[in-house]
Amino acid sequence: MNSNLTRVQRRALCQELGGGVKLTLLFKASIHGFTGAAFHQRCDTRGPSVSVGYNSSGHVFGGYTNAPFCQSGQFVNDPKAFLFTFKEDELLKYPTTNNAYAVKMISNSGPYFGEALVLMNGGAAVTHSNPGNYYTFPAAEMHGNDLQLIECEVYQVEETTELEKPWRVVAWDSQRRKELMDSVSKYEPLSSAVSQVRVLLVGPVGAGKSSFFNSINSVFRGYVTSQAMAGCSATSLTTQFRTYSVKAGRNGKPLPIILCDTMGLEDSTGAGLDIEDINSILKGHMPDCYQFNSAAPLHSESQGYRKSPELKDKIHCVVYVLDSCKISIMPDKLEAKLSAVRRKANLLGIPQLALVTKVDEACPLVKDDLTNVYKSGYIKDLLQEVSARLGLPLSCVLPLRNYSEELELQLPVDILLLSALQQMLRFVDNYFDDYSDRLNFSEIDK
Repeated sequence: MNSNLTRVQRRALCQELGGGVKLTLLFKASIHGFTGAAFHQRCDTRGPSVSVGYNSSGHVFGGYTNAPFCQSGQFVNDPKAFLFTFKEDELLKYPTTNNAYAVKMISNSGPYFGEALVLMNGGAAVTHSNPGNYYTFPAAEMHGNDLQLIECEVYQVEETTELEKPWRVVAWDSQRRKELMDSVSKYEPLSSAVSQVRVLLVGPVGAGKSSFFNSINSVFRGYVTSQAMAGCSATSLTTQFRTYSVKAGRNGKPLPIILCDTMGLEDSTGAGLDIEDINSILKGHMPDCYQFNSAAPLHSESQGYRKSPELKDKIHCVVYVLDSCKISIMPDKLEAKLSAVRRKANLLGIPQLALVTKVDEACPLVKDDLTNVYKSGYIKDLLQEVSARLGLPLSCVLPLRNYSEELELQLPVDILLLSALQQMLRFVDNYFDDYSDRLNFSEIDK
């Protein structure tokens, strides 16, 4: 059976249910019949579940219950039950207003939520809708007042199982951390004209760009520290273009990498980082500490504008930073902005990676033990979704956890952070190889 839910809708539902779960299709009315008997035959005792109705107006709506279905004729208490609909790809949730009457177990009907919403009412392909009876929702928003069903599906909610073996092999030991730190510390750019390579961090507000720098800085300092402004805010805490150099220890020499932090991208027009400012950064025109202005991007007459940037001023690798808990609900306009950045980087021959942060918050298996990150089928699916959305190979998408609440360093966190940093330097080498090739071609053309 094929699911009618889109990948984004499935992901949004799974995220709402706490992550680390999958939806298994049990019942599809177009195949099994629009009857209560067919529904109960396939779905009784198979909770928790998500029931979904589809109408010809394009609305996708339904309900979740933690209680297994049966045919007792009684109401069932379920404090976790809720109704939902989708506004484009955004999940709108309506919790039960009376736990004791959250679900009713009726034999001749489909999924029956309180007295408010029934899918396949009385054995017919129709919806019964009566908001205010143990659930409150706007009927027009829920189903557009179109009560005819063209499809009804019921999914069992199951915890994702741990993969039999990790799909990426990582050594989670102190020796590996030392190897990674040495690899980064001893790195030398392939071009003699550059002493420190420049990596640009781009992503939505709150994804963890500034926190990534703070976390890398912490690893090399040997303790958790916070230099770049980071935290929780509806708008970007970073308002300037900042270039951060990491030192090997408190009084150590700077590492051969500069992390460039930017204002967060926002989905609304005229807010957040302007795409034209990205272009100026990529080409090396933008000075450090430039104050971003969403209404007026940097131009050639702006103070500090580099009119003739050198190779050392340009960006050598672009890294997209995304919050794993928000990927499924990423607005279309925000995704379009990321695509625009990607196109500009492609035109300039700049290699790109993606970091998926907060993986411990997205999956209970990983929250229990960060070393399970490559054993989690849920995290693998999440990285594959990022790969598809950004048009990057899966090998260019890396899971991550920044330091946010700890006072001391943790080995698995360090290894993921350092592995990401090492991969950036490898991609920077690709940039210089390509740059050298282009120089050689231009010499030949002369």
